[in-house]
Amino acid sequence: MTTFFQTVPGALILLVIGFVFLIKGADFFVEGASAVAKKLHVPALVIGMTIVAMGTSLPELSVSVTASIAGSNQLAIGNVVGSNIFNLMVVLGSCALFSALEVSDDTIKKDLPFSIICTVALMVMGLIGNSVGHIDGAILLVLFILFLSSMLRAAKKSRTTAAAIAEEDNEIVDIPTWLCIIYIIGGAVAIKYGGDWVVDSCTTLALKFGMSETLVGLTIVALGTSLPELVTSIVAAKKNELDMAIGNVVGSNIFNILLILGVAGAISPMRFLTVNAIDTLILVVFSVIVGLMCLKKKNLNKANGIVMLLLYAVYLGYIILRDGV
Repeated sequence: MTTFFQTVPGALILLVIGFVFLIKGADFFVEGASAVAKKLHVPALVIGMTIVAMGTSLPELSVSVTASIAGSNQLAIGNVVGSNIFNLMVVLGSCALFSALEVSDDTIKKDLPFSIICTVALMVMGLIGNSVGHIDGAILLVLFILFLSSMLRAAKKSRTTAAAIAEEDNEIVDIPTWLCIIYIIGGAVAIKYGGDWVVDSCTTLALKFGMSETLVGLTIVALGTSLPELVTSIVAAKKNELDMAIGNVVGSNIFNILLILGVAGAISPMRFLTVNAIDTLILVVFSVIVGLMCLKKKNLNKANGIVMLLLYAVYLGYIILRDGV
């Protein structure tokens, strides 16, 4: 059966199945998460930056930790930084094409700046000694615990206000708690396996049609580990859960650096190469650009989305030329 899925017809079938799992999994995941947010009177932004962000970061966690255990730990940094750039520019840019994303003051003043601080901290750690080692990993994990604690405090603080608003909202669909749990867990599992199957099938097809393994790694694998964020955020935007779409991306980027690289660094020191420093700097620049877009009009509109996608296309062209593919 495995051999069949390594053929062109088998890979095409697996690709379709993978996309179905991704799309339906994201649909159920967002539905369950938004229902939990309303039941607990927690803002969708907080749910997006915690439960949804953690769920959609599973592929990055799997790839990076596996790479670290296998000794290919420089792949962990490249995977996280590449995925964060994709999340920021392609995921948010694509969502902005579907619907203007209103950006809250907290996101502009706290969450986006904190994600930039995390990225800069990673770059400083990496440049000192050209590696991210055990101590660096421990520091990142401590920062992750502090970040998660602050999000939980924010959720607790906002429950009273949200509860008052919810009492006046007659449009809330009451989904049983057990069904919410099934939606969230089932959706996360479907997203995980759907992403794996899409990556595997695309890699098979690419290699069959003559693409190099380097190009496959730079494009398909990076896309594949970020597919959950892309699909989940677009589904959230189409369901008008705009705060959840933004929270998912910003939260995932913070999770990727603090949790994933923290765990990977704690397992085994990661080499920090010159290309990692350049890509990390590009992530900082892109983050500042998106922050300025948000600051200007307190939203991301279709024009912003087009600019973000074009900037990513330029970056993609750059890394392909840089690696001599």
